[in-house]
Amino acid sequence: MKRINEYKKLFGVEKEIELKALKTKYRNLVKEWHPDKFQEGDEKREEAEVQSRRIIDGYHFLASIAPETKEANKEAYEESITSGIADFQHNGLVLEVTFVDGATYEYFGVTKLIFQKMINANKLNRFAKRSIFPNYLYRKSKRDLQEA
Repeated sequence: MKRINEYKKLFGVEKEIELKALKTKYRNLVKEWHPDKFQEGDEKREEAEVQSRRIIDGYHFLASIAPETKEANKEAYEESITSGIADFQHNGLVLEVTFVDGATYEYFGVTKLIFQKMINANKLNRFAKRSIFPNYLYRKSKRDLQEA
């Protein structure tokens, strides 16, 4: 959640993420912080390189959790969650779930208590369908089962 809030602050996103507005803000930030604007050896150039990487990462992250992106990928997501859970891991407040079909999704804000309940659930898929999938912000992970 900290990462989401940090990127939203960087892009000036208050509530809902709109892809068109995000893209415009992204382009303006990249123009402002592009390393080629600064001469070699200038200390601002190094700062610009770090900032431009942060801007690019933030844009890709926010675009992946935008409602428009989720809506466009809704059918594939619903197929994945009905295929069954193959593997999962929890790190901080992020639950990463790999499904039987090979897709991997990250769920943000999942507390350790909820993760413990998931581990102890008699029916893992049933618990996740009721308590995780509908209640947490998610995005498709870059990792897939083939890469793991």
